[in-house]
Amino acid sequence: MRRSLVIVGAGPRGTGLIERIAANAPELYDGSGLDLHLVDPHPPGAGRIWRAAQSPLLWMNSHAEDVTMFTDETVDMAGPVRPGPTLHEWAGIDGSTFADRQLQGAYLRWVHEQAVAALPPSVSVHHHPRRALRVSGPPEGRQEVWLEGRPRPLLADLVVLALGHLDAELDDEQRDLAEYARTHGLVHLPPDFTADSDLSALAPGEPVLVRGFGLAFVDLMALLTEGRGGRYDEDEGVYVPSGREPVLYVGSRRGVPYHSKIGYDWTGERPPLPRFLGPDRIDELLARPEGFDFRGDVWPLVEKELGFAHYHRLFTVHPERTAMSWADFEEKYAAIEDAVERETLVASAVPGLRDRLDLARLDRPLEGVRYATHEEFQEGLRQYVEADLSRRHDPEYSQDLAVFLGLLSVYGQLVRLGDIGGWWHGFFSYLASGPPGPRLRQLLALSRAGVLRFVGADMEVRAEDGVFRASSPTVPGHSVQARALVEARLPEPTVRRALDPLLRALHAEGAAESPDGLLRVDRADGRVLDRSGRPHPRRFALGPHTDGRTPGAFTRPRTGGPAFRQNDATARAALRFLGELAGRAAA
Repeated sequence: MRRSLVIVGAGPRGTGLIERIAANAPELYDGSGLDLHLVDPHPPGAGRIWRAAQSPLLWMNSHAEDVTMFTDETVDMAGPVRPGPTLHEWAGIDGSTFADRQLQGAYLRWVHEQAVAALPPSVSVHHHPRRALRVSGPPEGRQEVWLEGRPRPLLADLVVLALGHLDAELDDEQRDLAEYARTHGLVHLPPDFTADSDLSALAPGEPVLVRGFGLAFVDLMALLTEGRGGRYDEDEGVYVPSGREPVLYVGSRRGVPYHSKIGYDWTGERPPLPRFLGPDRIDELLARPEGFDFRGDVWPLVEKELGFAHYHRLFTVHPERTAMSWADFEEKYAAIEDAVERETLVASAVPGLRDRLDLARLDRPLEGVRYATHEEFQEGLRQYVEADLSRRHDPEYSQDLAVFLGLLSVYGQLVRLGDIGGWWHGFFSYLASGPPGPRLRQLLALSRAGVLRFVGADMEVRAEDGVFRASSPTVPGHSVQARALVEARLPEPTVRRALDPLLRALHAEGAAESPDGLLRVDRADGRVLDRSGRPHPRRFALGPHTDGRTPGAFTRPRTGGPAFRQNDATARAALRFLGELAGRAAA
């Protein structure tokens, strides 16, 4: 009997898993055959997020040379390395290009085709352009994957959920705001993938409150400006409105946009990472019978690791801006455990404030900052963005790029700890996964044109007097009102609130969730855990809806790629299981 594997989700994560199955099959699976079923209403490879049917104004937020779907020798995995081209090599474009998502989707479709072609001849691939509704079946027997519009299920020896980003039901606040909007004839757009949002209700010239200053906001900004016929005069640095734009009033918890992508290449020696937060420290944290606290036990190690990356670069490449030899500084830095003592050491060895790493200030740059008027704040935040752009494109501050490499190293280690709370993922994205520099230059032009206005940090939205009203302590006493509110962020990928029926059904059956509501999986291979901590032998899950989530399904070359490591572990576990089934059947 032919074995059967169902992968729910055929986007980049599902494609990466197929690539790893193809790479590992010669070693681990010599059964009589395998039917590999892909379940996804969207095209294989690109999936929903990277599909062709979206605006070409929507860009990737990474350089084309920093995007790959292929493993290299830096990935810590048991399976074989199968190298392949990065996006820029495949597309034949400059590596520093910020490609649009349509081009990335074409790359992903090609990678999918290559992965399928690399499978052994005995493996047949079947794509089902439908939604999966639920999975049933006993742990010791074949699973049944029920599809929308089909009376009979797919039978599967194993099921892997590679669901990607999911829609979610509204939380209590969102529900109240949506009801208020319905009652008063207002517009409320909840968290969503911006390319899927209907923006037609946002009227030209009307004020629109926008809560969220990350990548979802950047997409919204593009669609409501250039997407409505406006244009940029790049030489003059100005925006020429079409007259069809609304006026966007944007704020968030931090009140500032994500940091710009760094605009120069790495040169010279890389910091030797990991140094203070490596596999041994993670093993130690996981072995503690009492568990660990992120802020108390993990964050101090993260701070020390990022500081090491920062100062290693500063001392070895810009020694004229230091007052101590690197050997002396490194020895003292390594010995100090207390954060205050470390700050004292840094103050004595690094005279310039702009050369010191202050993670708290980076995280909350408007903390305690107050402006007398709304207009003063507009100019103040423009200066902040201009300074950020200048620094992030100046190799004289190449310690910032070292911190970026440190963040990648740290993320690769923290993945093993499971769900450590949403704050870390947001902090990582804010520092390491911000918009391209050109997008922030566009933001500045929109601000000067009056199409975009800043609200401030800790933005509060109230529904009162028949409108939405927003204010911020950044500008005391000032508020702005509007008849439209957009929540510019992706839905939270929690098990309980996900609109995906399959995930909800798994939770109802007893699948475990983390404290932050993510699906709990075995850290070794991605098997879904029940509420007693037992792994399901026939169900796996990968992606942002799990407590093993990584920065992305694809990664920067030669940075260890934790998603690739997970894909390889899951593929090998699945192939071993299927091989054992085939062996028993043959016997």
